Amino acid sequence: MENVPAYVSIVFILTTFLTVGIFLYAIKRGAFDSAAAKILLFLLPFWLLFQAVLSISGFYSKTDSIPPRLPFFAVLPALLLIIALFAFARKNFISQLSLKILTIIHVIRIPVEMVLLWLFQAKQVPQLMTFEGRNFDVLSGLTAPIVFWLAFRRGQTNRSLLVLWNFLALGLLVNIVVNAFFSFPFPFQQFAFEQPNRAVLYFPFVWLPSVVVPIVLFCHLASIWRLFSKDSKKTFQPFSTY
Repeated sequence: MENVPAYVSIVFILTTFLTVGIFLYAIKRGAFDSAAAKILLFLLPFWLLFQAVLSISGFYSKTDSIPPRLPFFAVLPALLLIIALFAFARKNFISQLSLKILTIIHVIRIPVEMVLLWLFQAKQVPQLMTFEGRNFDVLSGLTAPIVFWLAFRRGQTNRSLLVLWNFLALGLLVNIVVNAFFSFPFPFQQFAFEQPNRAVLYFPFVWLPSVVVPIVLFCHLASIWRLFSKDSKKTFQPFSTY
């Protein structure tokens, strides 16, 4: 991409690999033998490569197509996969994932926010997508280690803290996703007409909406489902080993 320093792309590539690596580690530690885990172990590397090829070929740079290509070919399949996991793999997959890993993975939101700031300075995303604008998602990354320590110290699990933090952090995620969505240079654009959200149309930043955000979203939803499921409620009374 023009005007984007090489270190920005490198940092984001490493952040994406770290996100996927932590997620795969969560799968290996908890639900490695499930069918869903085996599918994801194959699908995630394929999805990374597939999105890279599409973005490098310029497929997403055509912004006047109907339906818009990025939401339809990058975001929608990831959302459908999340829905499928909750519909068919709650017991054998989601319920086996470690709450600890599902919590600490959110530290990756710190480098993501730094990348967004650099992309704004390179005029590839609008200011509203940074912590200088409407995006406060960096707070989720900064608080993740604190919540991890408070929620799991002494072999105990603070269910109330995890519930509160996951809902608040999920709200911050939804906020930036909505603002980013309506900043795309598509026919439905509502914000940032002078400097739209162009970066994610290109490699490697296409991995943000197609890989990183779906994993972060899934980890929040999986944590919340575990914290409110009947079996988990029995475990968290009021503090428990988990």
